Amino acid sequence: MSDNIPLEIQVEIIKRLPVQSLMQFRSVSKTWKSFIDSSHFIAHYSPQPQHLLVTYEDPVDHKQKYVSIADYDNQKLFLTIPLLVNMLMCCSIIGFSHGLFCLYGIFPKGNGGPISRIHMAVIWNLSIRKAVPVVVPNVAFGMYETVIGFGVCGATSDPKIVKVTYIKRRSRLEGIPWQVEVFTLSTRVWRSSYGSNLSCKSIQFDSLQVALDGFLYWIADDMIAMDSGFRSYNLIISFDITSEQFSQVNLPDTLAHHRSHYNLSLSKLRESLGVLERGVEANNVVFSVWMMEHGVLKSFTKLYTFNVSALDASVRGFRNSGELLIEISEEDDLGSYKLVVYDPYSKCIDTLGIDRINCSYYVYPYMETLLLLDQPNLTVYNEMETIKFVDDLVS
Repeated sequence: MSDNIPLEIQVEIIKRLPVQSLMQFRSVSKTWKSFIDSSHFIAHYSPQPQHLLVTYEDPVDHKQKYVSIADYDNQKLFLTIPLLVNMLMCCSIIGFSHGLFCLYGIFPKGNGGPISRIHMAVIWNLSIRKAVPVVVPNVAFGMYETVIGFGVCGATSDPKIVKVTYIKRRSRLEGIPWQVEVFTLSTRVWRSSYGSNLSCKSIQFDSLQVALDGFLYWIADDMIAMDSGFRSYNLIISFDITSEQFSQVNLPDTLAHHRSHYNLSLSKLRESLGVLERGVEANNVVFSVWMMEHGVLKSFTKLYTFNVSALDASVRGFRNSGELLIEISEEDDLGSYKLVVYDPYSKCIDTLGIDRINCSYYVYPYMETLLLLDQPNLTVYNEMETIKFVDDLVS
């Protein structure tokens, strides 16, 4: 860029460039590299148009595939994922926030066997191809359950992993509170949560969560006392990423008393929290879309209801425009599925051009970010020490 252009104008131009260009321009000059690598620029980098990360299992090699799709023109980019992610067993995306994804699985160590496996979360910025693995200690089994959540603190741009361990309702043990631990990337250690827990001990979490506006949200259910015994009651559990306080968000009665919380799911809908209700009527799948009103934490509005003729159909997410991404089974003998875009108002259906056999899709919206640019790549943060992978493992 010309030296005749004032530096402050150069900065304004740089702030609007996509991440791929920024990574290249870091090699132009020491001044540009220093500015782009600065913590202030990384934290205040202007978001680019939304993208969609689509994952599915390839029917040929049975490996998980990751495809980035530009939300505005459907342009596809097949991603090369970090080697460590490929090595994780039972790996899945458990959260996404501020352009970062958190994957969670089991890392096989040594010759295999339960004792030699470690639970690991991987914080991944696919835009700059950088991953930071974190060992997750003390994952509970048996009468206990462990749920992992992930979000980025808006005030500090610090990624956080939260681990909630609670006793399963079936065990009928009373008086045991949740155990909540938090890992912050800035400190690189696990610690007890600063906030207080909910007093209720009978809540059961869903494993999937949504990060939005500084909060993590989970669908959950509780047992409430009735004259005839106990009845399940659906609700939302929220976690303030900054204060680390848990709260309870009540759902509308029709959702709170839905017969199964497994037919409810949370999504980011535009810039609000959306609740998707699934049911079956007359051999059709019926979906109802609810949205939390802006500024009113406990108020939900039902936006619309629509039917899908195929019983084997699932809503996988929303585009930035509000259109739905739906997985629908094909009417053939191959067990094929396709991912389509559905406009609930015009009822138009468009395909994304991703059709596979005998697999499910998962869709996650994200914006490009520079977070993790200042982190060493593939350095594993353990509970007691930092472990650096040897060169032949990460090459």
